[in-house]
Amino acid sequence: MSEATRRPTRQLLTADVPAFDRRVLPPNVRDAVAGLLLSMADDEFVIGFWDSEWTGIAPLLEEDVAFSSLAQDEIGHAKVWYEMLATLTGESADRLAFGREPEQYRHARLLDHPRTDWAFSIARRWLYDTADSVRLAALAGSAFEPLAEVVAKVRREERYHLMHMDVWLRRLAGHAGEPRQRLERALESLAADALTVFTPLAGEELLVQAGVMNATLGDLADRWRSEVESLLEELGLPLLRDERPAADGRDHHLPSESFRWLWSEFTAVHRLEEGVTW
Repeated sequence: MSEATRRPTRQLLTADVPAFDRRVLPPNVRDAVAGLLLSMADDEFVIGFWDSEWTGIAPLLEEDVAFSSLAQDEIGHAKVWYEMLATLTGESADRLAFGREPEQYRHARLLDHPRTDWAFSIARRWLYDTADSVRLAALAGSAFEPLAEVVAKVRREERYHLMHMDVWLRRLAGHAGEPRQRLERALESLAADALTVFTPLAGEELLVQAGVMNATLGDLADRWRSEVESLLEELGLPLLRDERPAADGRDHHLPSESFRWLWSEFTAVHRLEEGVTW
């Protein structure tokens, strides 16, 4: 059997990032790209570990497998973003992932809640995946070619994540009684943080001017709202708040107890054995 025949039809994203010279970016643009990469890496890292918490306890065996796969994908994506960031800054990808204190992470506040129940996890996952899809689309034609190359690979996997969450959102919304009630409560409780994926970043105007992304995060928030509210309205679900992303949506100077607990879990090995790499 040839190597091509043995190769699976869908593979996890390779951890390697395209080789590039960080000097191709002016220092101010480089700093802005670094901020963007850190926010994306932390988002994927945190949601991946929340997904992993469903392993063994998901309501269906198929979802046990599915959420384990989602967790692997997201942590794999985070690894690539951390490695690209490390190339830009000269830092260690391992330290970025595991060596920071809880208040130093810059994930969106949407991801700062505990796992809670199945409907809550589906609601948050759907909100995040739809927002991440809009963000990745804005980077797909990036003038920073290494970023565009990785985004193309990531989008191929994220497409399946979003399809999966769309099915579950419709499924829960279509079941009267407790399933729908739990979904509605989850969406209402997450409404205040729904836009935090699009929290403004320092230097984002430079990113647009340099062609790294095609719109500011505030403009992306408007695109996202127009896309998701049509489905929410179709399903009769609570609509999003009509507001702009807050400036502190990634500020964790006082991390939630739920994130402190998650941090203690994913950094446990690193803190026990200094120098261990993933």
